[in-house]
This record gives sequence, C-alpha cells and structure tokens, in this order.
Amino acid sequence: MSTPTTLQRSPIYWIPSTWFAMGLPFVALATASSIMYKNLGVSDSQIAFWTSLIMLPWTIKPLWGPFLEMFKTKKFFVYTTQIFTGCLFGLVALTLKADHFFSLSIAVLSIIAFSGATHDTAADGVYLNELTPKLQAQYVGWQGAFYNVAKVLSGGALVYLAGEMEKKYGIANAWMTVMFIYGVIMIVLGLYNMKMLPSGGKAAEVHSFKEGINTLQDVIITFFQKKNIWYSLCFIVFYRFAEGQAIKITPLFFKAARSEGGLGLTTSQIGVLYGVFGAMAFVAGSITAGYFVSNKGLNRKTLMMLCAFFNVPFLAYAFLAITQPESVYIIGSAVAIEYFGYGFGFVGLILFIMQNIAPGKYKMAHYAFGSGLMNLGFMIPSMISGFVSDYLGYSAFFIWVLIATIPAFLITWLVPLKQAPDNELESQTLEV
Repeated sequence: MSTPTTLQRSPIYWIPSTWFAMGLPFVALATASSIMYKNLGVSDSQIAFWTSLIMLPWTIKPLWGPFLEMFKTKKFFVYTTQIFTGCLFGLVALTLKADHFFSLSIAVLSIIAFSGATHDTAADGVYLNELTPKLQAQYVGWQGAFYNVAKVLSGGALVYLAGEMEKKYGIANAWMTVMFIYGVIMIVLGLYNMKMLPSGGKAAEVHSFKEGINTLQDVIITFFQKKNIWYSLCFIVFYRFAEGQAIKITPLFFKAARSEGGLGLTTSQIGVLYGVFGAMAFVAGSITAGYFVSNKGLNRKTLMMLCAFFNVPFLAYAFLAITQPESVYIIGSAVAIEYFGYGFGFVGLILFIMQNIAPGKYKMAHYAFGSGLMNLGFMIPSMISGFVSDYLGYSAFFIWVLIATIPAFLITWLVPLKQAPDNELESQTLEV
C-alpha cells in the first residue's frame, strides 16, 4: 500500500489522464478502425475478424507482467508506453496510402495492442498499490468515466472529424490526419503522466529471466488455486458475451445502407451519436455506478442490478434494427440508453475482479489475469460477430444478441462472492 507521501496528491490528478490513455488506443483499435476500414472498402467479416484478433495482447498480458518488475517502476512503463503508442499511431497514418494498406496498418495496430496491454498492466498496478479498497471503489467510476471519455473522443469526435474531412480531402487523407491526432494526444499524455503519476512502488525485485519465469509459474499456480476460481472465470467471460458481439457490429450497422438493413448514417452522424449522446450517458452511468457501489457494496443484489444495466439496454439496438427509424434523436436516444447502461454495469465487472480475483499474494498480476480474461470474453464473440451478422442480417443479429445475454444473468446469480474487510485488504502487500 502506498505511503502517506504518495497520497498527498489526490488521485484525481492522475486517474483521469491514465485511464483516458488506457481507453484511447483500445477504442481506436476496437471501434474507430472498424469505421475507417469500412469506409476504405474492407468487408464486414474481415473487419470484425482482424480488428478483434489484434486485441489478443489485452488477453495474454499477464504472461509478461512479472518481467516488468525487473526494471524501473510501474510509473515508468505507464508513461513510456504512452509515448511509444503515440509514435506508432503516426506510423499507422503513413501506411494508409500504401498498396497493401490493410495488412500493413493491421500489423502496426498489433504492435500498438502490445504496447497498450503493457501500459494497462502497469497502470492497474499503480491503482491497486496506491489506493485503499474504499478509494478503489470510490474512484472506479472515474476510471470508467475517463476511459469512456476516450472512447467517445475516439468513436465520436475524431470519427466526426474524419467524416467531415473525407468530404473535402478524401478517405485516406482524412484518416491519416486522425491517426496523427491520436499520436499527438498519446505523446502529450505520456509527458503529463511522467510528472503527475505516483510510482506505484516495486512489488518485487526480480533480477534474472529465470527468476521471472519462476515468478510467472507461481503467479499462474496460485491464481488457479483461488477458491471458486472456475465460477469466477465463467463470470468474467460470460458477462461480456453479448456486448462483444453488439459493440463490434453496431457502427457497421449504423453505416450500412438502409437497403442492406442498416441505418444509412454518414461517418459524421455516427461521430455525433457517440460524441454527444454516448458521451454524456456513459460518463453519467460510470460515475453514478462508482458511488452507488461504494455505498452499497458488491453483494448479490447490487451485482444482479449491474448485470441488468449492462445487458438489457441492447434492446435499444434491436429496436433500431427492426424499425430503422430516420430520426437522429430516436437513434441518439437508443445510443444514450445503451451507453448509460454500459457505463453503469461495467463497474460491476471491474469491482468483481478487484475484490474476488486480485486479493492475495500477487494482487497486480492476478488482476491482470482477470482483466485479460475479461478481454477474452469480449474478443472471441467479437471475432465471430461479423460472420453471424452476415448470415442472419442486422435485425435477426440483434435479437440473437438479446438471447446471448442469458448466460450473463445465470452466472451472475450463481457466482460466489467474497468480501474481505478493508483492514484485511489494506494489510496485503503486492509482490508482483
């Protein structure tokens, strides 16, 4: 746990900037790149498969987590990966006019994914090591809020900008500019966090590659020795099963022509939907949920409520697919409903990992395992979503998404919960 000195600076100085930097590359790869490739003429199935596959580093990130302990501090890896990621976005921009732009840009985005996953592991370590469990619950809403401010900027404002620039300068030039903007933002965040971020401490001293391997083995063994671990893993994976499918296809559905079952929106209109309607709703949902859970605690009743908020709003997209309304306000209202529920409900998954998976000898590493598997629950359904959508059509696909929420409710009802008192959690030390 952090020393009094590190707590003198309020977490509000570094949590927003760090989680904004965490969300920006993830959303750029998962969502904004889908719209970019759609406009550049790549098929839905190719987009869904490859932009999902490149997310793999966020699933396997625990495999190199212990080796980060061999050098420097967690803070060092946070700001260096932010700057490195910024440079890579600039490289993505340069690939977009190449003959084989799709394969080249996907390759660079894959490297960004490894950098981003490393950043997230280090940032989570800072958070867990600097804050008490009470503060973790209090600020988890701010985590989600600024993670999704990045999501809104990426899928909203920058997509809108790309759409407007496409009209004047062409698709490739527009997205080159947007990728350069991503790069500049990440570099600026890295320079800011170089000064503002607390160190996060060193969990353990690892002096050799062999020692790192031995530590990794111990991390894995002790992870799977946790009580009720298989119930917990099923919860982590299935909580996002429906979301992984819906979120990947939704922007493609918005963009597709009405004759194809889509809504026929322009790139700029999609940017407005995410940047205005989605932004306000998600921030409100995230912050509200953080304070709600910090007061109520994570028990069976609150977890079921969070699960319902997370999954039920996919009804809004089914409604849009079936009715194909033309009013941007109706479409925006549906987006706002889904984003508020997403922001509110996602807090339940984060706190579950913090309180039921992470506590113990290897808090940071086990949290990384949990969040990595959380991404797996998103990645696998996302990879197949394009094929399912092509086969079923948009209307039937979003009805299928509603059916796919059932496993989340079942496992939320069945998963055992563990709540350790604050004084017990505060006494635990981080060794990885």
